[in-house]
Amino acid sequence: MEKEDKGVVKALSKEEIDTIERFYTAWKLKKPEVLDEICTPDWKDIPLAPQQEDSPKGLQAIMKFLFELCPDIEIVIHEIFGSHERAAVRASMQFTHVKEIMGIPPTNKKVTIALHEFHYLKNGKLTHTWHLEDWFGLLMQSKGE
Repeated sequence: MEKEDKGVVKALSKEEIDTIERFYTAWKLKKPEVLDEICTPDWKDIPLAPQQEDSPKGLQAIMKFLFELCPDIEIVIHEIFGSHERAAVRASMQFTHVKEIMGIPPTNKKVTIALHEFHYLKNGKLTHTWHLEDWFGLLMQSKGE
């Protein structure tokens, strides 16, 4: 029987880091179906957007909508840190603001929205994601120079 290491914090595994990176790469590749491979079927996206289904399918629908709204959307990971089954990601969403978003008229400028996300994983799959996007930053970037 293997001795349990009490109080020892395990690092994120390579599998966990790969899962997190695939989550964001799905945006760049415009492949929302990747979520079916890397999320548990009952994955929780917290908070849900208005009318968003509470499962990977819910975020897939939002991704498809955003791909139409922002064709060049991409998420850039700035850092991933955490411990086994718990990860924090500091990232940014970048796109050219070519269509109205949340009542903000298009500027045709490249914009950057800060993202801060916390992921829980089990057996290499995402089970929960808590997220915060700086949509106010879009409003500030849409103002004149």
